[in-house]
Amino acid sequence: MPLTIFDLDETLIAADSDHEWGQFVIDKGLVDAQKHKKKNDDFYEQYKAGQLDIDEYLQFSCSILTQYSIEDLHRFRSEFVAQRILPIILDKAQDLVKKHRELGDTLLVITSTIEFVTRPIVDEFGIDILIAPDPEIVSNRYTGRIVGVPSFAAGKVTRLEQWLANRQDSLEGSSFYSDSHNDLPLLRLVDNPVAVDPDPILREKAEENQWPIISLRD
Repeated sequence: MPLTIFDLDETLIAADSDHEWGQFVIDKGLVDAQKHKKKNDDFYEQYKAGQLDIDEYLQFSCSILTQYSIEDLHRFRSEFVAQRILPIILDKAQDLVKKHRELGDTLLVITSTIEFVTRPIVDEFGIDILIAPDPEIVSNRYTGRIVGVPSFAAGKVTRLEQWLANRQDSLEGSSFYSDSHNDLPLLRLVDNPVAVDPDPILREKAEENQWPIISLRD
């Protein structure tokens, strides 16, 4: 079965889930609003510019997880998904996932946003396989650290290859859908790269390489 890979943020949903989570915890009063908003916005702009320090970003992203119990965090997350994520799931994205499922493809989401935030979102698409930065848990508390290689930029290739090493799947006939130029390493690896509502840099590269360009928002 061919492997069909999806980016999540700005591809299957009409926003960046990590930035939305950051704004949610600000609005809910779970963090210092002024400090958190500045960092949340700064990291998002760095990401879009291709200048993100992934280790600094993940340290920031995981910081709130250390401040509350897992039970409280899951409750906050359920509110977040209901209030901020369900309204921005793209209908055409759901149709695209459904099409590949009906073709019998193996479906996978790979994202640089932490697993804590993205797991329930990916569940909404009925996709079981998620590769994302994994926050470490010790004694039923988040430590603020990430386990393994972050799935960002070339790290997405590393994590995918690690996953493939333990399976019978291969990249023969594989597809990858993404909006971001940060995903160029993985887009160049698969057989069928697809630019989805691409940022300007990715659009230019897609046109140069004659990759398909589609919109899930029109």
